[in-house]
Formats: sequence, structure tokens, C-alpha cells
Amino acid sequence: MASVYLETSVIGYLASRSGADIIFAANQLMTLEWWNGHRARFDLFASQAVVDECSAGDPVAAQERLVFLDGIPVLAINAATQNLAQELIRHVGLPAKAAVDAVHIATAALNKIDYLLTWNCKHIANPAFRRKIEDVLNGVGLVPPVICTPQEILNV
Repeated sequence: MASVYLETSVIGYLASRSGADIIFAANQLMTLEWWNGHRARFDLFASQAVVDECSAGDPVAAQERLVFLDGIPVLAINAATQNLAQELIRHVGLPAKAAVDAVHIATAALNKIDYLLTWNCKHIANPAFRRKIEDVLNGVGLVPPVICTPQEILNV
């Protein structure tokens, strides 16, 4: 069974209330469709970075996010993860404020996860960065995860 790393934005879409923004609503519906109808076809993983991000902010909202992580294995973040994340920041051109995004990518790659599922199209699922991310990971002997959105993975 293929594996999926759940980046924090996916959990955020699952736990959020519907809003007036039509794009947000469409993305949320696709995320819910994948979660309710397709996730059973995959082995799901998160990381301590996802848990930490989901735990931040309003305690009630945090608890609503954390419910979606119940029963999902949490991958550790260690020195190798941090070192690879720094390589990604240096060579991909990610801004320093995207350090946790680099940690998500590094965690998925080091744990040989097949898909990194995200709605973070600014720093992770950004076409301008994908080739560079793949080059860095290939350069250190890792197979890059397929970085995709819930919309893209619906047909997998």
C-alpha cells in the first residue's frame, strides 16, 4: 500500500469551518472527499512538526485539528531531518520562514513516503520549487516523495 505524509494544511482544511471564499470551499470539499472516500487506500503518516503546528493557536480549534491525527503514526524529527531541511532551504531557495515546510519535505523523504499531501502551494507544492526539491533529494540519494494536493491524489 502506498504511503502518504499528511502536511498540516491538509489537517487544517479538514478541521476548518466552511467559509465564503469559493476556492477555499472547493479545496475543502476535495480534501473531505479524499479523506472520507480514498484515504483507506493509503498508509497515513504525520510528523511531530504536524502535531506541533496543529496544537498551536486556539485550544478548541487545536483539539479539532488533533482529532484527525488520532491513530496516525507520528514520524520523529531528528538531526538528519534538520540537516536535510537546512540543505533544502539553502539549495531550493525556500525562505528561512519556511523552515517547517522544509522539515515536512525532509521527513517524508527520509522515511521513504510515497506522497506528501499538502495545500501549501507557496513553499511545498510550488512548481517553481518542485524540480529543485527533487534535485536536492536525488543528490543525497533519496527518492523524492510525489508532492501533491488532495485534488491531485483523488485519481491515484
